[in-house]
Formats: sequence, structure tokens, C-alpha cells
Amino acid sequence: QSCIKPMLKAFKERHDFVYQSFQALNSVSVVPADGAFYSFPNFQQVIDARSDLKNDIELAEFLLTEAGVALVPGSAFGAEGCLRLSFATSMDNLRDALARIKRVLT
Repeated sequence: QSCIKPMLKAFKERHDFVYQSFQALNSVSVVPADGAFYSFPNFQQVIDARSDLKNDIELAEFLLTEAGVALVPGSAFGAEGCLRLSFATSMDNLRDALARIKRVLT
């Protein structure tokens, strides 16, 4: 179908942007997404470095409160220290969200 190629291209661009943005953050590790539209970066080093955060749930709450960005704690999926972000949204939303995350974590 003709609509598939542009959609795949858009998701690849979003994936690559999110992946590269998380890679650029100190103390955050991330692997490329494989077959889904979620990024699942590991923030354990960020959590360990902060005395005000005990786990990924508290980090998700902090990012929601301080950055206005909603991420799902990885512990909900058996991956403590990770957060899940969907890149099934516009590039404008992703740029804004990643800039906000960077602002409050650096």
C-alpha cells in the first residue's frame, strides 16, 4: 500500500531522533527499538546519582512534575531503572519532550 512507506519513514526518523537524544544524555543507556514504537532507556545511573530519587517510579513522577513529560516506569514491565517512551507522536512533541527531559536532568 502506498501509505506504508511514508509511515515507516516517519517512524524511523522518530526512532532515530529519540535514540540519539537519549544516547546524548550522560548516565542514560539505550538500545535501538526493535519492532515497536517505544524507546526503553535505562536511567539507573541517574537514579543512583540523585539522593531525591529511589527508583524508576519516583523518576517518572519527577519527570512528569518537573518536565511535564509522562513516561512509564520500567518496573511495570520487569525492567527496574528503565522508563518507556512512545515515539508514536509528532516530531514536534518528541523534540519538546526530549528538550524538557534534558533540561531537568542536566
